[in-house]
Amino acid sequence: MSYLYVILAYLVILVVVGIFIGHRKVKNSDDFVVAGRSLPLVVLVGTLLASWCGGGGVTGSPNVIYTYGPFVGIIHFMGPPLGIIALYFVAGKVRQCAKYTIPEIFEARYGKVGSFVSAVCIILAYIGIAATQFKAAGQIINVTTGMDQGLATVIAAVGIIVLTVSGGMMTVAYTDAMSALLMVGGFLIAVPLLYNQIGGISHAFASLPAAKSSPTATLNVIQLLGYMIPSFFLILGDQNMMQRFSSAKSSKEAKKSNIGMFFGEMTVVTLTILVVTAGIFLIPQIPEGKTADTIIFQIAIGYLPFVVGGLLMAACVAFVITTADSYLLSSATNITYDIWAKYIKKDATDKEKLVFLRAMVVAVSVIGCALCMLFPSVLAVQMYSYSMYGAAITPALLCALFSKKVTPAGGICGILAGGITTIVWDVVLQSPYGIKSAIISVPVSVLAIIIVSAVTKGSKPIEDLYGQQES
Repeated sequence: MSYLYVILAYLVILVVVGIFIGHRKVKNSDDFVVAGRSLPLVVLVGTLLASWCGGGGVTGSPNVIYTYGPFVGIIHFMGPPLGIIALYFVAGKVRQCAKYTIPEIFEARYGKVGSFVSAVCIILAYIGIAATQFKAAGQIINVTTGMDQGLATVIAAVGIIVLTVSGGMMTVAYTDAMSALLMVGGFLIAVPLLYNQIGGISHAFASLPAAKSSPTATLNVIQLLGYMIPSFFLILGDQNMMQRFSSAKSSKEAKKSNIGMFFGEMTVVTLTILVVTAGIFLIPQIPEGKTADTIIFQIAIGYLPFVVGGLLMAACVAFVITTADSYLLSSATNITYDIWAKYIKKDATDKEKLVFLRAMVVAVSVIGCALCMLFPSVLAVQMYSYSMYGAAITPALLCALFSKKVTPAGGICGILAGGITTIVWDVVLQSPYGIKSAIISVPVSVLAIIIVSAVTKGSKPIEDLYGQQES
């Protein structure tokens, strides 16, 4: 129960800071959505890192490492760093566009139909990702108190809603930066203490069980790629990343922040793999009633001094919250700007948009809590949501930013092909042969864009993203 007090104390600090910043700095919807395009570099790096390394990073991904070993974990984690490298070339262009959302970018290239279809796919994916954060937060409270996980999930969701509603991106960005520092600090302290108990890092990696000591473990190459590809394509086209680049002071600052995020991500990935690998020795069998999703929390409570364990738990909660509020904000932004203000309330004032944005944060949270009950683990919903976004949105987004040959029909067909294939493969067919949907849906999306664009190459293109008409 003492761990809960540490977690609650940090949550109170986050909420108080968030409310204070929101009250002082949020004056209009632009402040709420993109922080008035004013975020300094340090805060931008912190919020990029924290928004990405969330509940999936401290629950779903540790499940993969614990189940298959650290070398499979390394391959699983390769997606984001590779995506961040590619993202460096995207960041400046996104900031130049000066758009609020991905569907706004799509409308400039693919028309209103492309904008609407992409908005629906993003909302479906982001509600799922928000659900992973609620579920992860509920697991933390369950592990520390024994409280029913369903009730714990609802309580966590309420706290996340309050933080998000208070100030949107302005609040989220600054509290993200605080949480990123706490996360890295907590893991840095924990690693030497854990390996002191099992004979050191080199001894641990040399003594891994046979089933967890190879680069593939019990997985084949296709199954292994299924754990890496979804996160690569998600981060490469993630609206959360785009929204933060749009919050930068300039295109130059946006590119610099991407470099900082790369090194921060590599640090967090390395520390996470080390912590969970220690758990393979310290907790060789998951206790009855627990899951591998909670391995980091079990380590923190059972094998670290109270102060360090409490810090590590608070760090995990911090990343869960920062990712949850990011995806809630993005979902609410899509609903507000890409559906409500565009088709329903076209004459909405800035004040009305701000009120509706906050209402949608609450609505999306309720749906996310309900979705938590449909998936057995964080890892399951994490893989589905990442694949939905990575297949439906990222290929079409990259084409919108970098190719003038892709036609509106090609872009729209790519979005539909990626989204529908993901739903059929994961929900209807239940991932046959253990193959994750991204292995199938991403190539289908890319092929649809190429083939349909070739067939409709004579169609008139929409305007480009930088205010000039394409010839």
